[in-house]
Amino acid sequence: MEESMKLAMVEDTMEYRLFLIPDESRDPEKHKEVLQKYIERIMTQFAPMLVSYIWQNQPFNLKYKPGKGGVPAHMFGMTKFGDNIEDEWFIVYVIKQITKEFPELVARIEDNDGEFLLIEAADFLPKWLDPDNSTNRVFFHHGELCIIPAPRKSGEESWLPNTPPTIPQALNIISAHPEKILASESIRAAVNRRIRGYPEKIQASLHRAHCFLPAGIVAVLKQRPRLVAAAVQAFYLRDPIDLRACRVFKTFLPETRIMTSVTFTKCLYAQLVQQRFVPDRRSGYRLPPPSDPQYRAHELGMKLAHGFEILCSKYSPHFSDCKKSFVTASPLWASFLESLKKNDYFKGLIEGSAQYRERLEMAENYFQLSVNQPESSLAVSPGEEILTLLQTMPFDIEDLKKEAANLPPEDDDQWLDLSADQLEQLLQEAAGKKESESISKEEKEQSYNLTQVSESVKSFISKVSTHKGAELPREPSEAPITFDADSFLNYFDKILGPRPHESDSDCLDEEDFECLDSDDDLDLETQEPGEEASLKGTLDNLKSYMAQMDQELAQTCIGKSFTTRKQVEPVSRTTDNNSDEEDSGTGESVMAPVDVDLNLVSNILESYSSQAGLAGPASNLLHSMGVQLPDNTDHRPTSKPMKN
Repeated sequence: MEESMKLAMVEDTMEYRLFLIPDESRDPEKHKEVLQKYIERIMTQFAPMLVSYIWQNQPFNLKYKPGKGGVPAHMFGMTKFGDNIEDEWFIVYVIKQITKEFPELVARIEDNDGEFLLIEAADFLPKWLDPDNSTNRVFFHHGELCIIPAPRKSGEESWLPNTPPTIPQALNIISAHPEKILASESIRAAVNRRIRGYPEKIQASLHRAHCFLPAGIVAVLKQRPRLVAAAVQAFYLRDPIDLRACRVFKTFLPETRIMTSVTFTKCLYAQLVQQRFVPDRRSGYRLPPPSDPQYRAHELGMKLAHGFEILCSKYSPHFSDCKKSFVTASPLWASFLESLKKNDYFKGLIEGSAQYRERLEMAENYFQLSVNQPESSLAVSPGEEILTLLQTMPFDIEDLKKEAANLPPEDDDQWLDLSADQLEQLLQEAAGKKESESISKEEKEQSYNLTQVSESVKSFISKVSTHKGAELPREPSEAPITFDADSFLNYFDKILGPRPHESDSDCLDEEDFECLDSDDDLDLETQEPGEEASLKGTLDNLKSYMAQMDQELAQTCIGKSFTTRKQVEPVSRTTDNNSDEEDSGTGESVMAPVDVDLNLVSNILESYSSQAGLAGPASNLLHSMGVQLPDNTDHRPTSKPMKN
């Protein structure tokens, strides 16, 4: 039975659009020419950063898209970024920089999740903004994130539509009121935090490793380093049909293997390393014992060779003639190459030198993939590209072996095995924790107050909750819900008469009334006599029901499981000694009220301790409310929660 099966996954895709600020004087043909010139300028200006980037699936690209369905003509791009989410955020950085360099452009970005920029800044969004009304409101302009607001009252702002704007309306608003649509500082900071560090971050996302590969693959990767992504994906998503081509290798024979250094992205490297795979005995790929120092290099090379062989097996030479796409034949190539020279892309290299030809090859490849995209039906497959390179590019195995003797050291892959502290640090960075806000472990424990737990939970309970969820009490500036409990209770006092001074049960006390929904807006003084009698009867029934439950619970020991408040007036020892009689419900018993705060904190701490440092309901709830618990240093087993 084949060990590997094709993974079922939905390819994550993002779309990005660049609009030119409206100019009614342009006719459609002129507008098309202008947009195509912008595409050439953008792709040329950002070529030094994009040419050498290794994409997971598809590269950043732009093409002209004519107007349709109320959407004006614009520059459009779509990228499948797959498992590497960093590709998506790198494109966000590129789009942000494009609108900064070209202030007359406005950009809009979406992915499978919709407005993922708003999702990133979800903790800071205004309450009126939700998925139902966010359409065509989020843009990049002048290098800043913009959100077109909604009018608070109908007709308050004449330039704001009452419904989500159309694209033309949004462009007009951005053009006329750029200072009024700038997203708040906290929202912009949340997005900027995610793309912080680019373009330097590109190098940090790479991983260089030694691989024992067939000479043909070594030569191909020297010319097309990006093809490593297609090979890893072919191996990672292999199925039994793909592996039939790897029973006996026809293109990359194992006898020609040499050691080389391969540059991966960290995502690609992790995908290749983490999969267990045993090659077919007929393939000729043998691995040394795991104790061998070069075992990892042999294993990586074996997996990568399978990926390249799978790619080549999917190439159909019957259709090769109709698929050929010559870069230099494109009318855009000459002007694109001239723009590269003006932007010092070749770094003063002598034309015709080896390094010059290498950069020229990369530029041609970049131009074909991102600028002069062929139709999907005529697109060159990775397998065809690999075989074409092998046929047209001579290489000497002896020269490659000499290079293998002087390989640069490979990168440390300890980042694959994160410790708990490192993982916590990454999660805090992702959540926006600033280093300046971090405090030492001792300071945390000294400044921690258990009262914060009970107060946070009470604040959480008092918040409004709807079918969309509950609001978390994270912002102290939020106005609390206004509810006059005393006035509300006075209404009931007029109907029920004065409440008893003492009660031996918890039925309908002040806390019960506070739990009622304040949105009902009951005005009992205006009730009709019949309605008043009906309401009084309902409350009487509820009191009777609660009293009956108290009598049933009095026969159990449930009351002993709660911690009670100390009596203000001393209770006689006789009362303490006759607790059995009190539990039986006979006679008039004096019951100490339950200490709600202490029970709440004790049970939360017990739940938190039982999580043993892992994620759980207690830590999730408290973290969402901004409460940070200190580490549990008491490892003694306890049968019940602490009482003090």
